[in-house]
Amino acid sequence: MPIFDAREVGAINERVGDLGEHALIRRISQRMATTDSVVVGIGDDAAVAKLSGDAVMCTDAMVEGVHFRRQWSSPSQIGGKIVARNIADIAAMGATPVGFTLSLTVPADLESDWVQELISGVNAECERAGSAFVGGDTTSGPTIVLVGTALGDTAGVAPVIRSGARSGDVVAVLGQLGCAAAGLALLMRGRVEGEACVSVQQLPQPNYASARAAAAAASSMIDTSDGLIADLRHIAVASAVDINIHKASVPMAACVRDAADDCRVDPWTWVLTGGEDHAFIATFAPHQVPVGWHVVGEVSNGRGEVTLDSQVWNHAAGYEHFTNHTVPLLG
Repeated sequence: MPIFDAREVGAINERVGDLGEHALIRRISQRMATTDSVVVGIGDDAAVAKLSGDAVMCTDAMVEGVHFRRQWSSPSQIGGKIVARNIADIAAMGATPVGFTLSLTVPADLESDWVQELISGVNAECERAGSAFVGGDTTSGPTIVLVGTALGDTAGVAPVIRSGARSGDVVAVLGQLGCAAAGLALLMRGRVEGEACVSVQQLPQPNYASARAAAAAASSMIDTSDGLIADLRHIAVASAVDINIHKASVPMAACVRDAADDCRVDPWTWVLTGGEDHAFIATFAPHQVPVGWHVVGEVSNGRGEVTLDSQVWNHAAGYEHFTNHTVPLLG
């Protein structure tokens, strides 16, 4: 995979097809976030990072028309979102982000300054997360596709995995739930900006640092990419336990209530099953829940069931590609 080769060049006004791959790469890689962990960054066949613990790796993709629309989100927001989706997974493992790469497919007639603004968004979110942006790959295709890959470092401690929840643990949430789904609903009604929930849909803001800090006490952790119930099921199945959620304890943001009134829907559908918030869910022993986390339920012996107020949830649990679902990304 070619790593972006940074060289000083002029302003971008052309289409991607006017520039060609190598000139585009030079132009979008003038300034990239870096950290002391990166030994070799942009400009070689591959990046090299120095780790002090186990390597944690993840990858995620965003496809135009499925995960974003250009008329709804700026290039910078789209670039930041692909980083957030990946590094939230790194933080949910209790690891520190080290490096991020982006494989980018774009049509030849796309404005090249759009690409540069997207890369600026990638770089900005990498800096916010404390990760280096170490390169990637570019290719031509009929639609925009972003594939991000993140590398993290456990720094010598055990990673926090989904299978660690135990009977007697409590379930806690860090961050807001349902905002991204509510924002999507507003966007589909023509509201493009100026709404708190819309901002979360355009560019989620995971609390990376607090998630990593909680790893020392957490028995399991996951970020809410698919929805509260769906992601809790991942933990319940992996840990071979049952999880019960207390609806009255689940936080609901004011913007979710307002959007539900506007759209005339039940806001709990978004809170319980809406994904893309990239909040964090974790299980802890009682009395070990960190400050800022909200206890919403408990873990008991079982076989992977998630219940709401001790009642089995028989509705769609969250977003799932390739099957029918009631909480679509883009309709």
